[in-house]
Amino acid sequence: RIRLDENLAVKYHAALRREMAIYRQRGYRFSGIYVGGGTPTVLIDELARTLQLAREMFPITSVSAETNPNHLTDANISVLKQAGVNRLSVGVQTFDDDLLKKIARYDKYGSGEEIAGRLSRVMGFFDTVNADMIFNFPEQTEAMLETDLATLLKLKMEQITFYPLMVSTMTQRLMQETLGEVDFSHEKRFFKQILRRLEPFYESSSAWCFSRKKAADSLIDEYVVDFDEYAGLGSGAIGFLNGVCYANTFDIQQYIGDLERDNLPLQAARKFDLPDRMRYDFLMKLFSTKMNVNDLEKKYAGKYFKPPICI
Repeated sequence: RIRLDENLAVKYHAALRREMAIYRQRGYRFSGIYVGGGTPTVLIDELARTLQLAREMFPITSVSAETNPNHLTDANISVLKQAGVNRLSVGVQTFDDDLLKKIARYDKYGSGEEIAGRLSRVMGFFDTVNADMIFNFPEQTEAMLETDLATLLKLKMEQITFYPLMVSTMTQRLMQETLGEVDFSHEKRFFKQILRRLEPFYESSSAWCFSRKKAADSLIDEYVVDFDEYAGLGSGAIGFLNGVCYANTFDIQQYIGDLERDNLPLQAARKFDLPDRMRYDFLMKLFSTKMNVNDLEKKYAGKYFKPPICI
């Protein structure tokens, strides 16, 4: 997490546009863009300029962007629409006021009722509006989760992504101090509750994502499910191209400096051999909840499954 410095953010967007130009010079052509968080809409005019350039450089047909509830203003929505955004993913996390206060989002983004109101007003402006939710907060009960689910169903959200609370070793102590101990034994019960409530109205697009439209027609956060290859542009971005998984530097100053010298800001890379690529494909298809064995066999020229051994 990085505190906003507007001058640095402007330089960052300039570097990002330079990175796009380098990929274009190397012959890459992209059809879709996924703009991830933090909060990319914090300098919305810079974001719009970057998206406009991307649409001029590449045959872009779909753009997904993340935002927070406080950025759902008429002015911002207009800018995003003009910039070509098809899908807007809003970081809600929960509508429960007590939880919002504990995770320091109540003062920033408003009450659960206010957030629901903002979501209601933005529905229909984009092909898809997604609500990013979290379950298994410490002290969260089934009744609290049910209230979140009931609110989402009342809003008739076009798409809902429900992630389990994921705590890294770096944030575990802070999480315990602010929220309490995370009890992972509740995850399965909560997830079954989510499935029971959403499955009558939504189709699974991935393990966490539920779409009202046919899953095949809906953009989702997990682009690794929809695309066999993807480029990672931006600080800390991860890409997978030509069998190589790579990561850009997380250091903003290094990222900008590398691109000012016309160098890609790569931090690490690993070449996947054929078995690794097959395993990766298998995991991604499992995560998508759908797997076409015939497609995988064609992709790997009949090498995906070994013939049975008769003894």
